[in-house]
Amino acid sequence: MHFKRHFLLSVAALSVGVLLSACNKPASEPAAAAPAAPAPAPAARVVTVGTDPTYAPFEFQNEKGEIVGFDIDVVRAAAQKAGLEVKFVSTPWEGAINALTQGDRDLLVSAITITDERKQSIDFTEPYFEASQLIAVSASSTATQLADLKKSKIGVQTSTTGEEVVVKLLGKTSSNIKRFESTPLALSELAAGGVDAVVADNGVISHYLANNPSAKFKALSDPSFAPEFYGLALKKGNTELQTLLNKGLADIKADGSYQKIYDQYFAPAAK
Repeated sequence: MHFKRHFLLSVAALSVGVLLSACNKPASEPAAAAPAAPAPAPAARVVTVGTDPTYAPFEFQNEKGEIVGFDIDVVRAAAQKAGLEVKFVSTPWEGAINALTQGDRDLLVSAITITDERKQSIDFTEPYFEASQLIAVSASSTATQLADLKKSKIGVQTSTTGEEVVVKLLGKTSSNIKRFESTPLALSELAAGGVDAVVADNGVISHYLANNPSAKFKALSDPSFAPEFYGLALKKGNTELQTLLNKGLADIKADGSYQKIYDQYFAPAAK
């Protein structure tokens, strides 16, 4: 009896030990999770930029029909700094501001002078270029300043500061003011003898004279011409885009990118 009882107790103890051993056995470790794939970078915001590509060297079309120029390079560089993508759309100057205010364009760049009158309907970034008016006349002209042209026919591009300067001299209704859709058209008329002078931004006049020596023009400055500053134009109240672009412009000026673009289009003497 005792032997049987001892045997049964031993078997029971052994069974408990096996059970405890099984309970204490560490569970198999889970397989390591595969590293998560990096999330795709968010797509950059695309900004539609209206520009009138008839204003070399600021904006014009190359032989491939692409819109290029100083303004284009500046906007593209500033937008990249701001994390934006830009899409340039040819936009005639006469309807450009209306396209902006209606929301058909997010931004305008077209050698646009910042003026108090324009600020009433649109906003601007900080200035990115300093300019002034310049007069183009025939090389044989005896004029030396704007006042010498009071009895002359003067070509201007419609709705520009060049037109404003000539209106002050001749009067808004003067028949001697000849208005054109673009400055190159006005300069072509000067070459044909249809006008005696053209008043436009200095960068455009200088570029035309340098690239059309056969036209036999000369450029005249005038002490009455005040400095002008170009800005990127935005819809009134678009402060988010304005802030981004202001930062982008500041960044390209700080890192030398702006100067490289400038030197590509303008002679050092023009600085």
